Amino acid sequence: MVRKTQNMYQEKSILVSVLIFLIFRFRTCIDTITLTRPVNDNDGDILVPSVENFALGFFSPANSTNRYVGIWYNKVSEQTVVWVFNRDQPITNSSCILSVDETGNLLLDSGNLVLFQGLVNKEVYSWQSFNHPSNTLLPDMKFGLDKKTGLNRVVTSWKSTGNPGVGDYSCKLEFVGSPQFFLFHGMTKVWRTGPWTGLRWSGIPEMDGKDLYNVTYTNNNDDVVIVYQMHNSTIFSRIVVTESGTMDRLTWQEADRKWLRSVGSK
Repeated sequence: MVRKTQNMYQEKSILVSVLIFLIFRFRTCIDTITLTRPVNDNDGDILVPSVENFALGFFSPANSTNRYVGIWYNKVSEQTVVWVFNRDQPITNSSCILSVDETGNLLLDSGNLVLFQGLVNKEVYSWQSFNHPSNTLLPDMKFGLDKKTGLNRVVTSWKSTGNPGVGDYSCKLEFVGSPQFFLFHGMTKVWRTGPWTGLRWSGIPEMDGKDLYNVTYTNNNDDVVIVYQMHNSTIFSRIVVTESGTMDRLTWQEADRKWLRSVGSK
């Protein structure tokens, strides 16, 4: 399934062209990518939605000179990348340009990068990053199976803190009795959520985030998915599949300027 997800990236890569140019200088915020207005690493461009919680641009992980297209928290002092486009295809030159060969795209306030067809109807997406997560689940992101298309969204760990390539751990929905999510190390199941009880996953008794977020589980003709939504949109909280093989909920504490782990798989 991880390989299938990567193939989906390759199939959609015709929508994006990455060109190599000179060196990184400074940041310029824009809100939409078009053919005539790309994200230019040479100019330090970043794509920022109206609420400014997220930013899209080029970045280098810790202790690496490779460049990646990614989305990160714009208002968190510790650079925290939540999505990477070219995970296993790093750019080794020092700068790049990101453009589209369709009508355009937009980074939503939720952190979802969407491609749309036509300038009139921007409600219909031809592609969206929320359908192809990296190692992070964000609020309002559907996690699970789209029954109509067969897309089963898989979250995969980074290879290491300095390499966002597809790592050894992954989490996805499987139908074993009742639908539930499994954490894999390679092909081996190492942890599961247990079935949905109506309030929480049976295998996560400590799951009690009702004061922080609301979790919705849907199983109908279209989807088998979970979505969590924050009660307070100014609080940043995410779920991450880590390189060490855990699935953690992390919440940003501005006073301490660090991410605190509240719930994990181990």
